[in-house]
Amino acid sequence: MPLNINSETFLTREQVRTHAPSIFTTQGSPETSERYAHIQTDRIISDMELLGWGVVDAKEVKARKGIGFQKHLVVFRNPDLMISAEDGDDVFPQILLTNSHDGKNAFTFTAGLFRMICENGLVISTTEFESMKIRHYGYSFEELQVTIRAMVERLPLTIESLNKFRAVQLGQDQMLEFAQRALAARFTDDEIGNIEVDLAQLLEPTRAEDRGTDLWSVFNVVQEKLVGGMFSYTYGNKTRKARQIKNFKQDIVINEKLYDLALSYAA
Repeated sequence: MPLNINSETFLTREQVRTHAPSIFTTQGSPETSERYAHIQTDRIISDMELLGWGVVDAKEVKARKGIGFQKHLVVFRNPDLMISAEDGDDVFPQILLTNSHDGKNAFTFTAGLFRMICENGLVISTTEFESMKIRHYGYSFEELQVTIRAMVERLPLTIESLNKFRAVQLGQDQMLEFAQRALAARFTDDEIGNIEVDLAQLLEPTRAEDRGTDLWSVFNVVQEKLVGGMFSYTYGNKTRKARQIKNFKQDIVINEKLYDLALSYAA
């Protein structure tokens, strides 16, 4: 499933289990070291709830080996936190937790955004909003509190970025340039050299609220198109429809690259 989140209600434990059973794995992989201290992701969910953050989405990567220990994602939202915009494009800050039970990953917390207008999830680049980690060699509720508090205290940086995006107006040439450069978030240089993409299609909004030449609107349109596979490309004599990005790891990478690109236009 793609990273886009379309629910304002918190998931129950059973719903979370349906989305990502590995969250409830009760022991680490046999391949973990003696220093590894297994911490069930479900415990983090319980502690986050005490801090006011509920689960709105959860996913795990498909695995052929190490089933139950693979990398997974939990998306949290706090209903008391919202970034209001004059144009009605309100945004809910989110916290994305990634973890695995194979000893290869720490708990990583990354900042995200959820747009109410289009029910679309965005990920803030680590350049703008440093991700934070908690190792498996020790965990306490107090440490989690400090981590989440630090992320919330950085939210004004997010508001500042969004205001910059909304204030920057792009000319037609700049919009086409943005769309062309955005392709690098999804395709390699070799792939870009061998395909043709209708940039006008990539810039065409899917809803009236996104019609505009400001950087925020252009960024959101292109992000949704690239992640959702809502465009076509020509390879040789064949025209193909792009596939929707369903791997959450790839989704996060694309989002972060696009956010970095938008920041370069807002500088």
